[in-house]
Amino acid sequence: MAHKRVPSTIDAVKEPHSVSLKVLRLSRPSLSIQHPLPPSPSPSPSPDPTASLAYPSTKPDAFILSPLLTLPPAFGSAYVGETFSCTLCANNEILPGITPPKTISNVRIEAEMKIPSSATPTSLLSPPSSSSDEDEKDTGVDLDASKSLQKIVNFDLKEEGSHVLAVTVTVYGRSHQSRALALFFFFFSDEMGVGSTVGELWRGHDLS
Repeated sequence: MAHKRVPSTIDAVKEPHSVSLKVLRLSRPSLSIQHPLPPSPSPSPSPDPTASLAYPSTKPDAFILSPLLTLPPAFGSAYVGETFSCTLCANNEILPGITPPKTISNVRIEAEMKIPSSATPTSLLSPPSSSSDEDEKDTGVDLDASKSLQKIVNFDLKEEGSHVLAVTVTVYGRSHQSRALALFFFFFSDEMGVGSTVGELWRGHDLS
């Protein structure tokens, strides 16, 4: 997985800020696989069968799936046909209790995906439909101390190659200018190869 930090408008403005951005990969939960050891017929001492279990207990189970959830794959690993999902969080890192209270104004999150076959990035956050969401789109969201703005994005992987996820957080600073944080993540998706062999059918055999 390649990781690249691209300079953004926030780098040019040396005004202190308290907004952080976190990008977390989302995936369906899956059970951890274990390989239980078969009982040994030999009378000699053998390893404890529970040592091969992902979750040792007094009642070992020989089933290959354990009750534990496995960790998701690496952030940059994905395959064609999957849906790439992640959550985007803009956090106000100011601790509560500070006087006077400090609120970050007009916080907005934008996300785009750049695919190999197109020079135009695809927007991952659809425009709002309700009137209340329209206000959020135009003016953003005000974040109090220790509060967060969270968005979830999904993208169907239809081709292999290098994909770029661009996330931008825009805030309204004290200088009355919008500032942006941009993070780019590179990941690759590999297709599953399917091969076929052509040959003559043996005599005496048919396809029925």
